[in-house]
Amino acid sequence: MSLKKPLSLLLCVVFLGLSSCKLEDDRVNFRFVPLQILSVDLPESFELNETYEIRVTYLRPSACVFFEGFDITKEGVTTRNVVAIGTDFYDEVCTLATEELEASFNFICLYDEPYLFRFWTGEDENGNQQYIEVEVPVN
Repeated sequence: MSLKKPLSLLLCVVFLGLSSCKLEDDRVNFRFVPLQILSVDLPESFELNETYEIRVTYLRPSACVFFEGFDITKEGVTTRNVVAIGTDFYDEVCTLATEELEASFNFICLYDEPYLFRFWTGEDENGNQQYIEVEVPVN
């Protein structure tokens, strides 16, 4: 008896099984959202080439929003814009209770000039971006 025939039949069955699979719901049910930063914990000064943990308290607006990380963009040599990013699962049933949570990131001091950190806190009534600004000198 040849192995070609059973192997060919098995491959056909596997192929048909895989090609007939169809996901019923393939729409996206989440979006990335900025999270309001309420407070930050930075050292009074930095030392060149040292690493620092920067702690942030942010607002979780509902039980359907989960912290993903930070979007940190460099503006100029020593200015850093920091936004906390969350994932909002908008088709889920959840509570709207807000919650203050903490997260952190590591920062390496690479320049001997003072650093300006701008932490996003939301928008004002006119849609203008608001920030907590903290300047940290380098020793």
